[in-house]
Amino acid sequence: MVRRLIRASHVVAYQDGGHRHLRDGVVVVEDDRIVHVGTGFDGEVDETLDGTGMVLTPGYVNTHAHLSESPLDKSFVEDRGNRQFGLSGLFEFLPARSAAMDDDARRAAIAFSMAELLRTGTTTVMEIGGHGEEVVEQAGKIGLRAYVGQGFRSGRWYTDDGKTVNYAWDEAAGEAGLDRAVRFVADHDGRFDGRIKGFITPSQVDTCTEALLRRARAAATDLGVPLALHTSQSVPEFQEVTRRHGQTPVEWLDRIGFLGPDVILGHAIILGGGSWANYHADDLTILAASGANVAHAVWVFARRGIAMESFARYRAAGVNTTIATDTAPQSMIEALRWTAVVAKIVDRRTEVATAADVFEAATLGGAKALGRDDLGRIAPGAKADLLLWAGQSLTMTPLRDPIKNLVYAAQAEDLRTVLIDGRVVMRDRVIPGLDVDALAADLQAAAERMWPRIPEGDWARRTVDELSPQSFPPFADRAG
Repeated sequence: MVRRLIRASHVVAYQDGGHRHLRDGVVVVEDDRIVHVGTGFDGEVDETLDGTGMVLTPGYVNTHAHLSESPLDKSFVEDRGNRQFGLSGLFEFLPARSAAMDDDARRAAIAFSMAELLRTGTTTVMEIGGHGEEVVEQAGKIGLRAYVGQGFRSGRWYTDDGKTVNYAWDEAAGEAGLDRAVRFVADHDGRFDGRIKGFITPSQVDTCTEALLRRARAAATDLGVPLALHTSQSVPEFQEVTRRHGQTPVEWLDRIGFLGPDVILGHAIILGGGSWANYHADDLTILAASGANVAHAVWVFARRGIAMESFARYRAAGVNTTIATDTAPQSMIEALRWTAVVAKIVDRRTEVATAADVFEAATLGGAKALGRDDLGRIAPGAKADLLLWAGQSLTMTPLRDPIKNLVYAAQAEDLRTVLIDGRVVMRDRVIPGLDVDALAADLQAAAERMWPRIPEGDWARRTVDELSPQSFPPFADRAG
């Protein structure tokens, strides 16, 4: 048994069902668990981490990420979005990017993601993709807590003219994919001292048949694991589902018995009753009544001018709304900030989507979505997943309310030390065994291989510069 005492000038502790601000506090950790929280401790300890002047918080629970792809969104998908597809990049940019990537690129993206997540506050991540074995090994190596799911679907979307979204169906492939996903959970759930967990994740509401979703629902129940699904994430998807079923995606999922407290919907942003869908329905009431959770990844939409309507309204309706990164940058620091700011703009009110609201969503909300009362809080019995932040820095000073500073001012450099399962996985911004410069070099090389191949996956065979023009034209050297 290893007993470690952490001292901090500000501790975001858990008491009486919610977060509390403990000044000049100590937290004692034995092995992987917190055993004491208070103003002092008289027992013997093996190590003391002195966080005088610093802020100690629970780690962030990131409920939706694509680690094998997202880092390669950078320098490609920004500032672009076809109006024909409701500004979404799902139907042109992502297929082109995915087709242009090789396996080494995916491995480089996963390795890069691990460092990026840790250095920006994620201690638990839900990863959705198709390269789960690599994610498991990398997460196990670095010490990250990861829920890993293998995506599957009955069909895929495509466009052959840039005007319409079509679907190519292969229901047998979807059924086989679910079988593989179930085997993956059985093979990997509980690995690395329990830090790796599995979940079931059919890919998208519009690419899965009712039969496949019903089987996925049953499998998650039988396995006792979470169930995740991309839902209401684009205008074309919303319109396609209403065309097929005469119901919104949320209404249809409720009718077929898919929803429940173990369900995490990413992104549930184009809802009946909202202006983007322009379709009368009360999806928020259905979500709240079912207990389903929403993984809100603000940046992937905000960068294209799309906003949830609104984070405060979801919370007021009783929907457990969590925070996620989804795409690059995979920074929960940025995710909290943009969630708060965009919600205020949408509601034209400053006193909604407060720092407290988004911090709770990133900690207690994420833990609730996973059915975990031992994550997202600093309390005796909870897992020792902890973040130690600078309290005196160019961005954190002056410090009176640590939550407001973390949400509205903190930068990645302010996160100094990270513990997961009681183990120090980052100390003074150093992650043992990882060469961040080498990770960046590998990712750059992967991108350099990918960009020339973009035409292979684009319906119009456009080059990367045609699909995503450079911000400025090249410099013309006219010397001599």
